[in-house]
Amino acid sequence: MNKEDLFIRSIQANIEAKLFKGKAIIIYGPRQIGKTTLLKSILEKYPEDGLYLNCDEPDIRKNFEKQSSTKMKSVLWNKKLIIFDEVQRIRNAGVTLKLLVDNYPELQIIATGSSALDLSEEISEPMTGRVYEFTLYPLSLTELTQRYDHIELSRMLPSFLRFGTYPFVINSSELEAPEKINNLANKYLYQDILEFEHLKKHELITKLLEVLALRIGEEISYDELASQLEVNKNTIIRYVNLLERVFVIRVITPF
Repeated sequence: MNKEDLFIRSIQANIEAKLFKGKAIIIYGPRQIGKTTLLKSILEKYPEDGLYLNCDEPDIRKNFEKQSSTKMKSVLWNKKLIIFDEVQRIRNAGVTLKLLVDNYPELQIIATGSSALDLSEEISEPMTGRVYEFTLYPLSLTELTQRYDHIELSRMLPSFLRFGTYPFVINSSELEAPEKINNLANKYLYQDILEFEHLKKHELITKLLEVLALRIGEEISYDELASQLEVNKNTIIRYVNLLERVFVIRVITPF
């Protein structure tokens, strides 16, 4: 992707304002929302002191699983800004980050996670009082004005409403967007939910999402959804909670 295709994300300034304050920074957000691009944009400002670690890589994980703080520090190459991308891949990630923050306060740790299913719970207890948390959402209209004027945005609104504003959607044609969205859902959405919770009702998730999609902005009743989908009310509550925690839906409670 060319630099001219990238957007400066609004939360970047807020994140940079929290750097080197003695706490780790956690950035949540769904897959392919632009977290890695955001991280590398921040990293560019620290060419000598920054280190990017992709935790999808097995050898990276090995260096930070069941290791002492001294051992972990030795593989950081005396860098000051350490980025752990997809940190949920590291077993006991919360303990790992706690050891680094407590023993090396001069380090600035930034970690990202694509699923709040396991990461938020795993990090919350050991990292209490040691972390700033941010969530990266799809591109906002304000961010899109970096490339489009108001007339163009008005014309593109039907496309945004159909396909959303993921960065990869904005940079795709209307023919490519549906295929990319389907691939994302099938490859990651169901994988995150089904694998983490050991769920087997793939069809129920799809049906629930279809029903919710037709009722965006309306009040919903868990009892009504359960009756419509012929399942237990508690199952619906659980699935809605799971979908929210992997950033597929967002529940707005009454004022």
